[in-house]
Amino acid sequence: MKINIFLLLMSVLMISCDQESDKKVTAPEDYNEYLAVKESRTTSPYFELWNSKITKDSLELPSFAAVAGQYNTFFESTGDIAYLKKAEQSLLKAVEIANIDKDKYYRSLSRNYISQHRFKEARIYADSAAMLGKDLTVNQHLLFDVHMELGNYKKVDSLQKLFADPYDFNYMIRAAKWNDFEGDLDRTIMFMEKARDKAEESKNRSLLLWVYSNLGDYYGHAGRIEDSYDHYLKTLEIDPSNSYAKKGIAWIVFSHENNETEALRIIDSILESHSTPDLYLLKAEIAEHSDDNELYESSLSKYKNLTQKPAYGEMYNAYNLKVFLGEKGKEIDALDLARKEVANRETPETYQLLALAHLKNGNKKEALKIVKDKVEGKTYEPEAQLALANIYKANNLTSEAKKIKKELLEARFELGPVTYKEVMDL
Repeated sequence: MKINIFLLLMSVLMISCDQESDKKVTAPEDYNEYLAVKESRTTSPYFELWNSKITKDSLELPSFAAVAGQYNTFFESTGDIAYLKKAEQSLLKAVEIANIDKDKYYRSLSRNYISQHRFKEARIYADSAAMLGKDLTVNQHLLFDVHMELGNYKKVDSLQKLFADPYDFNYMIRAAKWNDFEGDLDRTIMFMEKARDKAEESKNRSLLLWVYSNLGDYYGHAGRIEDSYDHYLKTLEIDPSNSYAKKGIAWIVFSHENNETEALRIIDSILESHSTPDLYLLKAEIAEHSDDNELYESSLSKYKNLTQKPAYGEMYNAYNLKVFLGEKGKEIDALDLARKEVANRETPETYQLLALAHLKNGNKKEALKIVKDKVEGKTYEPEAQLALANIYKANNLTSEAKKIKKELLEARFELGPVTYKEVMDL
């Protein structure tokens, strides 16, 4: 009997690749010391100094700016939305009383509104800063960020060309974001790695934290799980309390290594000092995968209780929509919220949620029209592609749905085991 050496070699290679993709990359001893960090920063001598200068009728401009910056730090540390709202109030006061450098306070307020997902208001203050005609490039960077959130991609592209500088960190990270939007992950990572090198040269702590944690995400999207893990650990070496990096490691443990118990241990350690609704939603997802109905219900209940706080405003619309889409009796609520989110920002991602809400309400033709007009060929995000596939399937466009399914089979890590099951069921 003849043996086809080529096929044999290919089989060995495929087995090797499968083993590599399933390889365990995490080890608790790498990150246990960071899970033990329980303290959250909610004050500092710097904050106390400047806050003490603010009185009821204060016109102490530097105090408002300094205090707002500290509130942002406390928000990042604790996840408590109250600090972000306090930063907003300080910046509003700064904008009101500033006679010089007003553009700086406009930009800070705009960024605060981006964090709150109040994108149209963010644009108003970004435009106000630009109209003052100072710090042109800084204003262009901000306008790029705002228009990217709003889905004004032609404007984004034109802005990017205005401040293009291959040696500038701020250009590199925005070029990465633009290439990610266009679906070119290799170029996205290339720009991010250049930004990382730049940040390492400068030894700037905040830049290093930002670029390491975001590279962790991009490496994960590319299936480079070990690189992703290493960059989350690099983030924690600089900031042992960094919840974003810990959550990234929890996702690797859950989605790549199928270790629900360890993933939950990491998340629970974060929640001891940093409480945000998305962490409870992740706990619910893990519980769903492990068929722990009690944990699923309690985690979802905690998520809902948190997001009902008026201070959150529009921040969790997309998350709430996904919850509604998975619950019976919430069909109309989902559609109403989807329309509200599209009004807030018209992006392919919000339109795919609107299309899914229509599908949930039995409007499969309307759902198809929306994705054909607003989603197809306009985003490469796996969740949006899954929405396309489900809507195609509902409209008996079987071959189109199967084509997307084939592509999504490569996105298991990014989608996670619960959503990946939906892909398998297509």
